[in-house]
Amino acid sequence: MKDKLQNIHFISIGGAAMHNLAIALHLKGITVTGSDDEILDPSRSRLQRHGLLPEKEGWYPEKIHPGLDAVILGMHAREDNPELKKAQELGLPVYSYPEFVYEHSVNKQRIVIVGSHGKTTITSLILHVLKHLKRKFDYLVGAQIEGFETMVQLTDDAPIIIIEGDEYFASPIHRKPKFLYYQHHIGLMSGIAWDHINVYPDFDEYVKQFELFAESTPKAGSLIFDKNDDLVTVICRKEREDVARQEYDTHPHRIKDGKTYLLTSDNEEIPVSIFGEHNMRNISGAKTVLERIGIEEAEFYRAVSSFKGAARRLEIVGSNATTTFFRDFAHAPSKLEATTQAVKAQFPKRKLVACMELHTFSSLNKTFLKEYKDTFNMADVAVAYYNPHTVEHKRLEPLSEKDIKIAFNRPDLQVFTNSEALKEFLLKQSWQDTNLLMMSSGNYNGLDMKNLSEHIL
Repeated sequence: MKDKLQNIHFISIGGAAMHNLAIALHLKGITVTGSDDEILDPSRSRLQRHGLLPEKEGWYPEKIHPGLDAVILGMHAREDNPELKKAQELGLPVYSYPEFVYEHSVNKQRIVIVGSHGKTTITSLILHVLKHLKRKFDYLVGAQIEGFETMVQLTDDAPIIIIEGDEYFASPIHRKPKFLYYQHHIGLMSGIAWDHINVYPDFDEYVKQFELFAESTPKAGSLIFDKNDDLVTVICRKEREDVARQEYDTHPHRIKDGKTYLLTSDNEEIPVSIFGEHNMRNISGAKTVLERIGIEEAEFYRAVSSFKGAARRLEIVGSNATTTFFRDFAHAPSKLEATTQAVKAQFPKRKLVACMELHTFSSLNKTFLKEYKDTFNMADVAVAYYNPHTVEHKRLEPLSEKDIKIAFNRPDLQVFTNSEALKEFLLKQSWQDTNLLMMSSGNYNGLDMKNLSEHIL
């Protein structure tokens, strides 16, 4: 397939993975076009830099023509998308991006990292170590990593591909989790906590997708899993003689003066930039995968100390002697809880002001909102923000401040619907011996984090 494709159109080019795949194919010399009804940064500026940003937002059936070799369809388009309808009428091949990635890696060893949380960091750690050791590999990861130009790389000669596997549907017409399309040889499962209620309104149905992933491990394949997660262990310990199963635990470590050190089997202390109990498990998971593909322990530790973390995963926006400002992609209940616990454990003597943007379909859904109960308890000052326009755009029932306070089980929760009012509130706080944590998969309606950081610090 890859030799024949010269003209490809992306429906929903602004998505995190979609825009990176578009850039990766453009860099291979393929002619790429695309459309989307909303493109936010960093997708917007990155597409613009490569000359791939659509002139206008919206859907334009005239962009679909018989000269296209393929159309790649993103999940954020709808089934009745006019460009999709035109492609179907013309009989053009329509791929979801996981299908497309599989077709380009069918002759490679495929390593797929899945889980409700941790998968981006584990994938990023593996990529960082392989790059540090100058190994050849392809990849697909859900965040920007230092030292990597794009979040997707597809070459003809790399023997392996490392893939972050998402449980979200592949596209509106490919209604299966993305991770089932990759057909892994080595699979890692990090943890399971209900998410994507718009796709999996039933918890058991959500869990079933991970069971299908484990069951799809081929003969002589490997399944690596976090022994601390009860659901994962039930799924991955199911008896199958033809699959190698390997569990991992929290990596031994210690925290001293706000810095985390890994403790090795030789009693060495390796300083690392990432922290938190959840990240110590992520490090163990990445190390276990790398051991399966021949990376020795000493090589791993040499490389891991220079890992700075994936973008927006406990990323430091700014800091001074008494305050550190973190931002994180956390949006699901389990991620919110793990991230606030991590910052509090790393800086136990500092007050923690933590803000959470309700932005995803699940987090803005009244039915799902109760899943956040008691997840914000580690924050000294807890703040929730949501944009009523986003609720409307997602066609959800309106929320009230009372709904959110009850759901979080936190009467003192500060609730904002205006990002400027939120900014004013934060600027009025005392920041002596206090950390700020801003969590979201959105952008707080365009709130300038750098500017906020400068004012606070």
